Amino acid sequence: YLEERGTFDDFCATVRRSSAVLTDKLGIRPGDRVAIAMRNYPEYLTLMMAIANIGAVVVMVNAWWTTDELTYGFDDSAAKLVFADGPRAARIAPFAAEKNIRIIGVRDASGDEHLNDLLEGVADPGWSDAPIAPDDDFAVMYSSGSTGHPKGIVMTHRGAITAVYSWLCTGLVAPLMAPEGLAPPPPGPPVILCATPLFHVTASHPMFLLSIPLGAKLVLMHKWDAAEALRLIEVEKVTRFVGVPTMSADLKEVAARTGQTAPTIEYLGSGGAKRPAAQVGEQASVFPERAVATGWGMTETNALGLGLAGPDYVARPESAGRLVPPLQKLRIVDDAGQPVPNGVVGEISVKSAANMRCYLNKPEATADALRDGWLHTGDLGMVDDDGYVTIVDRKKNIIIRGGENISCLEVEGAIHRHPAVAEACAFSVPDERLGEIVGAGIQLRPGAALADADLSAFLSDQLALFKIPAAVWWWDAPLPRGATDKIDRRALRQLCLNGQKQQN
Repeated sequence: YLEERGTFDDFCATVRRSSAVLTDKLGIRPGDRVAIAMRNYPEYLTLMMAIANIGAVVVMVNAWWTTDELTYGFDDSAAKLVFADGPRAARIAPFAAEKNIRIIGVRDASGDEHLNDLLEGVADPGWSDAPIAPDDDFAVMYSSGSTGHPKGIVMTHRGAITAVYSWLCTGLVAPLMAPEGLAPPPPGPPVILCATPLFHVTASHPMFLLSIPLGAKLVLMHKWDAAEALRLIEVEKVTRFVGVPTMSADLKEVAARTGQTAPTIEYLGSGGAKRPAAQVGEQASVFPERAVATGWGMTETNALGLGLAGPDYVARPESAGRLVPPLQKLRIVDDAGQPVPNGVVGEISVKSAANMRCYLNKPEATADALRDGWLHTGDLGMVDDDGYVTIVDRKKNIIIRGGENISCLEVEGAIHRHPAVAEACAFSVPDERLGEIVGAGIQLRPGAALADADLSAFLSDQLALFKIPAAVWWWDAPLPRGATDKIDRRALRQLCLNGQKQQN
């Protein structure tokens, strides 16, 4: 992190000393919930493992939440202790006394108690002997909350470890199945660049937790900056990067402009949202083709799910991949929960030991999502005869125009094929006659120009007329985003419909 460096031995010693602080100075016991609220500092990693080491439960609150949203998160999780950096401590302070929440400052936080002071003089006590069962709770992580309050997703130790060792297994098996002539990855331990927030499962699991059994070097970024990321990739010899699609698109833009190719990258993954198909070939032309990859998973699955990389992905840019082996099942089901044939769209459901235990304090939502061990994901997709899954959209992201179902992802994918478009997001617009019509917010690339009529003409070769956006809002700045840097469709829709961006 920045100029700070540490070894695995340093890391483990700090985890054990932090564990002693939790038990001996702060009175935390197995099963207690302890919150972390901070940006991606090294302390996030040591505290996460220290809390787990003593059998307590890590509550990963969204570091971008407002005071009101944090109030909800602490009420929901019942955490009475939080480790927070300066900005987060300031947002928690207004309700901390009323709710009896103890704030321990980290880094730039001021206040009565600070982690550095608590660690002062604490000897390494060795690993905890707390009784921890595989199905005990490990963490609570909150969903994006695109409608209503976010749901707390309860993860078990078994669930997290199942995901991590599934990816580890895949990494060991993949070279044995690689096509002839495909260059093997360079020798040596992997180097992982972590730029997405650690309260998001894309960072916490396939980057941080996986780095431990891989023996990887983990590089933390203070905040996202594509040019700085490319510099770190070169200086630190980064081999693995996973971010939301916007991040890899940003990397491609800077790399194409500067002539950098990031040759050490073995895995340039996209998680958290579907990468527009048009970007797959573009990125494969700038970065090593073998590296461009995608994955699908959910917080509810500890990020385990589907994966696809290299030439297979370039040949199938619309696909989300195949099921990660060895201990998962997948089926596509209709509204009645019955499996549908290959090639037919239905709801993706998965069964594995990586699935969440429940939604915290929400038994009805849990019962709706988890049925007979199957997690009903809310994602619509289809699987072909070779096991490749294509995700059509989220159930809630379907626009129903005069009885016709329209996928927001399909519309966005077509818009992204226009060379002037930097990013786009489709959403429903109320219509008296049809109920809903298609709307879109679009940001153009610097210096580009595009009119409504020209966009419609371009899309007419790709989309049926009823799918072409009838209302377009042109944005000068990047589209609004949520805490995990995904485009916030709900917020964008509200801004556009409220007239905060004028229609062309």
